[in-house]
Amino acid sequence: MELQGKVALITGAASGIGESTAIMFGKEGAKLIITDLNEDKGNSVVKKLEALGIDAIFIKADAAKPEDADNSVRMAIEKFGKLDIAINNAGIGGPQQAVGDYDIEDWNKVIGVNLSGVFYGMRYQIPAMLKNGSGSIINVASILGKVGFAQSSAYVAAKHGVLGLTKSAAIEYASRGIRINAIGPAFIKTPLLEGLDTDLLDHLVTLHPIGRLGEADEVAQLLLWLASEKASFAIGAYYPIDGGYLAR
Repeated sequence: MELQGKVALITGAASGIGESTAIMFGKEGAKLIITDLNEDKGNSVVKKLEALGIDAIFIKADAAKPEDADNSVRMAIEKFGKLDIAINNAGIGGPQQAVGDYDIEDWNKVIGVNLSGVFYGMRYQIPAMLKNGSGSIINVASILGKVGFAQSSAYVAAKHGVLGLTKSAAIEYASRGIRINAIGPAFIKTPLLEGLDTDLLDHLVTLHPIGRLGEADEVAQLLLWLASEKASFAIGAYYPIDGGYLAR
């Protein structure tokens, strides 16, 4: 039980990587606070967790609202007495548009969730962890935090920003017991890819030397390692999990 006695907060946990991570962390002994905008799916995930004997609560939260990030941490402490682990996973894809055509409202929405949302999360998670004298924060970036991708400028910019934010925060808090890292999934079979046509999905597969898209559980395994004491020397790093995408 890698996370026995630990309390973990996972954002965007009503589906995909967040849901898989919640289940995996719970099986490894963590008590869970999961957040998402989708209340029905979030409560459904909690029922799955409770059926497995896992102690978990759901909080409806918008990653783009700092007050929701604050409330999520407050609820974690109120319910479980502390916060040990935070996975800042909530994210949206945004529309497919060239920079010269990109709608400003859409830009602000993508940046608000994918970049500012990570900052808001850490802004309240870090003070809670400092009270414990330890903690692990993992920010879910993307392979697109390292490379560009046409028609996705807002998403790419936000994920690049997450890497810079992660490194800066890691330097600030490494000596105070908090490990902060980021991961970079490639294209993973999650609801974020729903709505893409078959030809585009087939093209995405060809970009991964492994010859397939990733699975949410594969990403959750990396998050589990980073959250655990096995990753005690991992600080300020970026870990791609990408089927070879960035090796090209």
